[in-house]
Amino acid sequence: MGKSGGLAYSGISEFLPGPEVASLAPIDSLLRQELDELVASMCKALNDSKRLLLLYALRYGRYTVTELCELIEAPQSNTSQHLAVLRDRGLVEAERQGNNVVYSLRHPKVIDAIDILRGVMSDELERQTSLRAPVPR
Repeated sequence: MGKSGGLAYSGISEFLPGPEVASLAPIDSLLRQELDELVASMCKALNDSKRLLLLYALRYGRYTVTELCELIEAPQSNTSQHLAVLRDRGLVEAERQGNNVVYSLRHPKVIDAIDILRGVMSDELERQTSLRAPVPR
């Protein structure tokens, strides 16, 4: 993962078992490195509900810190810290406009990724609930 925007490793099909697979395929070292980078950057940035709320708020447009504080109902110091993490990880952009800093979402597709994870979580909760449901007699 670099400035090119492309993935260093995209050989997902290499891990799909084929009819000739007799043993487990090793995990590619490039994939391991990329996943380590993913955890260190994106996953840590997304590992807070306030940061997720900020991303969702920014999908609708550009906002100042004060406006974002109101939207996510958090104090300015806390909101600024979260925005700094998101900015450092490249998920939001900050632009100075006079006395204000205006934030915007740099990669709107991150919302799609979060929505996919929310869908997986919902499906799993539904599955677990159905497992606990009494069996009709």
